[in-house]
Amino acid sequence: MRRKIYIPVLLLGTTLACSTIKPNATQNKQEMPVATESVLPTIDTVYKETAENEPVIESDTLAFLKLNNVDVRYDLNDIINPNFSNNLDSLLHLWYIEHTDSQYSTKKLNSNIALSDSVYINRLKAVPSLIDLSFNKIVENYIKLYSEKRRSQVEYMMGLSEYYFPIFEAILDKEGLPQELKYLPIIESALNPKALSRAGASGLWQFMYGTGKMYKLNINSFVDERRDPIKSSYAAVKYLKDMYKVYGNWHLVIAAYNCGPGNVNKAIRRSGGKRNYWDIYYRLPRETRGYVPAFIAAIYTFNYHKEHNLYPKKSNFPIACDTLMIDETLHFDQVSKVINIPKEQLRDLNPQYRADILPGDKAYSLKLPLEFTSKFIDLQDSIFSYKKDYYFSQKDKVVNPRDRYQRFAHVAPKNKAKVYYKVKPGDAVGLIASWFHVRTSDLRYWNNIRRNLIKVGQKLVVYVPKSKLAYYSNFNQMNFVQKQATLGKSASTKKSATNITSTQKYDGSYIYYTVRRGDNFWTIAKKFPGVSNYDIMKLNNIKDARSLKVGQKLRIKRKS
Repeated sequence: MRRKIYIPVLLLGTTLACSTIKPNATQNKQEMPVATESVLPTIDTVYKETAENEPVIESDTLAFLKLNNVDVRYDLNDIINPNFSNNLDSLLHLWYIEHTDSQYSTKKLNSNIALSDSVYINRLKAVPSLIDLSFNKIVENYIKLYSEKRRSQVEYMMGLSEYYFPIFEAILDKEGLPQELKYLPIIESALNPKALSRAGASGLWQFMYGTGKMYKLNINSFVDERRDPIKSSYAAVKYLKDMYKVYGNWHLVIAAYNCGPGNVNKAIRRSGGKRNYWDIYYRLPRETRGYVPAFIAAIYTFNYHKEHNLYPKKSNFPIACDTLMIDETLHFDQVSKVINIPKEQLRDLNPQYRADILPGDKAYSLKLPLEFTSKFIDLQDSIFSYKKDYYFSQKDKVVNPRDRYQRFAHVAPKNKAKVYYKVKPGDAVGLIASWFHVRTSDLRYWNNIRRNLIKVGQKLVVYVPKSKLAYYSNFNQMNFVQKQATLGKSASTKKSATNITSTQKYDGSYIYYTVRRGDNFWTIAKKFPGVSNYDIMKLNNIKDARSLKVGQKLRIKRKS
């Protein structure tokens, strides 16, 4: 069989051209859902409480802020959530961070650079951005977190951004969204595609399971497309577009991305309908308050890293990659062993595969360094055949699922002995199970019986207590009456005779039975001792047990 391998080339080491395309600014004026009011201090009270702990703003600074159209609520302040600071450390556990070139080390010289507020404000104003880059003490706190307290992590992220940002930029440009949104994964996951939050959010863009499925991301035992840099980026862009249609304000969109639109709507409602992020700041969940300030701080830090002696740490991501589309089951070990590529590198380039396996139920992407692509194509037959039986065993798989009599290896019960019973005329699955004191479901499982269909002469496996092996082995020599006697029952036909009314008619040596609602071949056979369901089907030339219909007349011949 000739395999189809599609090769869309994606060169990831090249800086892609960035164009600023304004998104559709049409705002949805729908009424925000009513939220239950909670007991919270008023915004004015919060400002006063905050201001008591802060130095008084000098008149020159305040005049500068007003002159540059900067929000005069400069005294807004808040401590940085410890969880946000600690989450940056998770990036260090990745393979490609542990193998970073040591020559790209953090420069300690002049790491703490004292800057006036006006410097920060002018620098933020100089950044070309469709998103408002406000400045206040909260933003300043996050800038100092990045530029002073978490310098090493920032340099790692800057190195990784050389690989991931071109992906984000191309998708944002294609969808007409601001390029600055490429910094969101910095805040969400610290550019760790395998990041998993305590709440269950996963991937670069931190999608929850439900939201990921809503935006058509494939999530199963083998694949989690929330970790796929390209597919998750498209899903994130769709989500951001949907949120912008609701709010028409990028600060609120970014906040909603983190805590959900429900919490943003509650904050707006509790603030008297205000739709400025800084007006609803203290009404948002605590973990979300610092989300927009951290986003602004990330943009500042990445644009002015040299001014703070921050430099990218080179990662081991390849400069250029190709993407192959694979439509056959494949294990990373097969690729690694044949073309000599480290399996860890395969995992880092393809983080969406949970078990190192491409399932093969459809075409899946496999990203490889450019120098390994031609080797894969040349050796693809060897790759797919390498230890195939070991990685993808076919022992327990049904070759033809439509074959109802296909054998399969069942699990034998412990401490039980195996007995073979040969089916005789008049036998039924339920009767055999009762004679051997086993469950009908177990008898069907041991013998792969479907719809209770058995044949005369068929050998059935039955597991019985070892102490009664000789007793049950004698059942092959017993007739129907003797086997019924072991249950304390006679082979009397009184019960069947009482039911022979208008639904049953005798015609010489045959009985004609009219099918009623709820009947099947097994229940009908039970009414006539000595007759099996297979006998009824054979006598009436019926091959499909599911074809039985109410009102249908069946010819039955009693067996002696």
